[in-house]
Amino acid sequence: MSNELVINSTPEGSRIALMRDKSLVELHYDNDETKFQVGDIYLGVVRKVVPGLNAAFIDIGYDKDAFLHYLDLGPKVRSLLKYIKLAQGKHHKHVSENLKQFRLEPEIDKLGKINDVLKQNQKILVQVVKEPISTKGPRLSCELSLAGRYLVLVPFSNTVNISKKITDAGERRRLLKLVNSIRPENFGVIIRTVAENQEVSELDKDLRDLVTKWGEGVSKLKVATPKEKVIGEMNRATSMLRDILNESFDSITVDDREVYDEIRRFILQIAPDKAGIVKHYSGKTKLFEHQGIEKQLKTLFGQTVSLGSGGYLVIEHTEALHVIDVNSGNKSNAENNQEATAFNVNVEAATEIARQLRLRDMGGIIVVDFIDMKKAEHKQKLYQHIKQEMKADRSKHTVLPLSKFGLMQITRQRVRPELSIVTKEKCPTCNGTGKITASIAIADQIETEVMYLLEKQNDGKFKLGVHPYLYAYFTSGFPSRRMKWFFKHFKWVKIFEDSSLGLSEYKFFDHHDEEISLK
Repeated sequence: MSNELVINSTPEGSRIALMRDKSLVELHYDNDETKFQVGDIYLGVVRKVVPGLNAAFIDIGYDKDAFLHYLDLGPKVRSLLKYIKLAQGKHHKHVSENLKQFRLEPEIDKLGKINDVLKQNQKILVQVVKEPISTKGPRLSCELSLAGRYLVLVPFSNTVNISKKITDAGERRRLLKLVNSIRPENFGVIIRTVAENQEVSELDKDLRDLVTKWGEGVSKLKVATPKEKVIGEMNRATSMLRDILNESFDSITVDDREVYDEIRRFILQIAPDKAGIVKHYSGKTKLFEHQGIEKQLKTLFGQTVSLGSGGYLVIEHTEALHVIDVNSGNKSNAENNQEATAFNVNVEAATEIARQLRLRDMGGIIVVDFIDMKKAEHKQKLYQHIKQEMKADRSKHTVLPLSKFGLMQITRQRVRPELSIVTKEKCPTCNGTGKITASIAIADQIETEVMYLLEKQNDGKFKLGVHPYLYAYFTSGFPSRRMKWFFKHFKWVKIFEDSSLGLSEYKFFDHHDEEISLK
């Protein structure tokens, strides 16, 4: 299985496509105006405390105040507030980035009230955990964390947690012992799945980089003003590479020299052995067209998505949930066994659904209406298949078995706005209105304008371009409509066929082949 990352630079920013076996599975946009990304840490100001919601609204510079719930404060929030006060106080120069000498405050009550912790106009460090979506502002957390390739650094904590996906007991003990031996005091660590079987030198380097990043953030905090970004997440391309480069990547193709140099430097820093897979594309054809991505975008983001076997999906979006309907299409004519047909189409649809959820970054509740199957064995196999297909999805998700109505429910965490690409183009005939001039009146309309040019403008050297059907109407028979014009004005009108024009479209051109506008 091949994995490729294709990065296309445009005037608006970068488009990042993740390909698996030449098939598009993820698409991201990264532009200069992108703010409030997941992972960014801001110095916010408490604008309103709402005891009824047990939450507060924080101003971090977005149009709408961001939302911070009590459960997202984290048990160590009092330590965080104390540190902010010290760092922003008169003696901030004596505040060390190293938390070794810092005395942690007691943890807050899990069932406490937000107005016991936060007050209006109070300054607080917050991290974006969910980007602004629709009419909602960002979702925030005070449990700060800095993600590296192998480790996640958690300030004001002394615990070490290991990814549940590392199942080998011996390896878990090894990692726990190693990280505890290199972990600075008052810094917690989360060991990521990719740290499995890594050398202590790699883990130590990753940890030191994260501590340095925290130190740089603290230096900014000392002089930061409210609503200022203190620690920023890296751009989307490099953050994707940090998270997924451990997979079997074959190539990273970039069409911008600066982005190419930036990514190559990043790869040399985190995985020098993979530096050779970064390639700079300089062809004449646009990169996304050259890689066949542009065509996939137009076919994969519509309301209807075709399956290879002839079946298709219909994807509907509502305010509360997403609904996906699976249809067999002409597949039902190919097999005699209805149960086998339903199962085969459903399995193929499940693979495509898992891909569509990642591609569009659909979140919340997704209800899938599969084709009805009778056998419990087939239902179980379908359930296991879609769970397996969604293992590659980095967003948190839950898949429930088929209900007795043949519906499957999926919940998927969404931290960014859903991706939507316009796949329909404006009709050139009606110009998007859905209405055209009555076909019976087109010939009369053209003839009126021909008479205007011949009589009022005294122009006998113009040309008329029309649909082939109208061309036949004006030139066929004896005497034809054109010949009648000639007998009346003694001027021959050149008419030519243009199959690119709609039935109700026509164009006049002068003797220099420049279009004549009569509007």
